[in-house]
Amino acid sequence: MSLRPITPPSPRPQAAPSPRRRPGNGSSPSNASSSASTRARSNAPTNAEGPNGAASLPLTPSRIRTGLNPPVAGLAADFAVLGLSEPILKAVAAKGYSTPSPIQRQCIPAVLEGHDVMAAAQTGTGKTAGFTLPLLERLRHGPHARAGVVRSLVLTPTRELAAQVAESVTAYGRYLDLRSDVVFGGVSVNPQMQRLRRGADVLVATPGRLMDLHQQNALRLDRVEILVLDEADRMLDMGFIRDIRRILSLLPPKRQNLLFSATFSAEIRSLATGLLHQPIQLQATPENRAAPLVDQVIHPCDMDRKGDLLSHLIRSNDWRQVLVFSRTKHGANRLAERLHKEGLSAAAIHGNKSQGARTRALAEFKGGDVRVLVATDIAARGIDIHQLPHVVNLDLPNVAEDYVHRIGRTGRAGQNGHAISLVAAEEHELLRAIERLIGSALPRQEVPGFEPTVLSAPPLDLSGGRGRRRQTPRQGQGHGQGQRQLQRQDGNRRRGGGR
Repeated sequence: MSLRPITPPSPRPQAAPSPRRRPGNGSSPSNASSSASTRARSNAPTNAEGPNGAASLPLTPSRIRTGLNPPVAGLAADFAVLGLSEPILKAVAAKGYSTPSPIQRQCIPAVLEGHDVMAAAQTGTGKTAGFTLPLLERLRHGPHARAGVVRSLVLTPTRELAAQVAESVTAYGRYLDLRSDVVFGGVSVNPQMQRLRRGADVLVATPGRLMDLHQQNALRLDRVEILVLDEADRMLDMGFIRDIRRILSLLPPKRQNLLFSATFSAEIRSLATGLLHQPIQLQATPENRAAPLVDQVIHPCDMDRKGDLLSHLIRSNDWRQVLVFSRTKHGANRLAERLHKEGLSAAAIHGNKSQGARTRALAEFKGGDVRVLVATDIAARGIDIHQLPHVVNLDLPNVAEDYVHRIGRTGRAGQNGHAISLVAAEEHELLRAIERLIGSALPRQEVPGFEPTVLSAPPLDLSGGRGRRRQTPRQGQGHGQGQRQLQRQDGNRRRGGGR
């Protein structure tokens, strides 16, 4: 597998168009919460030529950039220069967006040109629109999906992320005559089977439910034109690699492949080697770095005081919307119940909750009826809340990369966010793994009245490279220092432990 960088798109025409593979799928409106597929008619003119269909011409850089889709005044003109047409620009403008994010500037032209793409993009970078918009643009020109046929397939690791992607397909495809659907576990399979018999231009799915539907002959995957693996690193972490390989064996060999991952680990690169053909590699942010607009802080405390400290922080700072991460399902339930008894509206979401309960809790959190949402890592994938101000790590994650995923829920789309971690002495090594991964030390602030009785996260000695523990007396026990800034330690990445 060879990787090629992409340069920013130029509005000038290319002299020699190059042949591209058969373009991929697009999507249309879909009801994410109920998995219902919908169909919308376009109110805007479409181009006579397009990348799909037997009579259409291949989509090349020159055709994208020479005015087939000229900028439309007042309709997200910055997106128009990337090659998007009026129906999609209207939908982008309706969402209130005018300027594409860095990953969108890179990804949209690459997908429109028919390239395979391997993109390192964390949550909050705009990656969903980065692949959804060009996907829709390519699909709008081709013939509609026939009965039982899927034109494009988007695989996601969790139900919540599948629902979020489907909502984006609905929003951006509202003026297009395309059909989309979303399928995942936790709900009855029969309605999904009935809907898929009509076919789907875009299907968003979790791997397990997709395999169930295929085994029951509810759909065909041999006509898929574009495959998207969203949050591929999480799918591998969750053990979906066998399902993914089985799904790949059902797809046609000629297709466009788009792979999105927060990190480019060895496992991801191994998967990409057999999946992607001469991919363009994109990077929205430095690998394994936290979003720059997130203010991060550590509050050391004893393990048995974390609940008290969390309540204190919420009340004293008057936080109105807080996403709290718990390492376990039982811990999430217990914390939500405790906060509720203390007069703070709270709800928990995790894998043992029904899909209805998870959807309801998330809706109440977004609407302001629930002040604190307590989630496990897997359940939180796909949570997309505009201007979420605060994320709290009640427990540090066992896998260091999950820290980046967690705090990526805040500080999104140009907004400032705050990530607070409550760290006990027992979590020293997890903290060190996180700091090695992100390449910087995290500031440490003790909260008066909640100072740990056991020294938490001793400073690192950088002189020897590995960092050695140094027993510094606490304040009140000799010449302790109260607040201490953790120092930076350079070193190789390593994962923080098993899942």
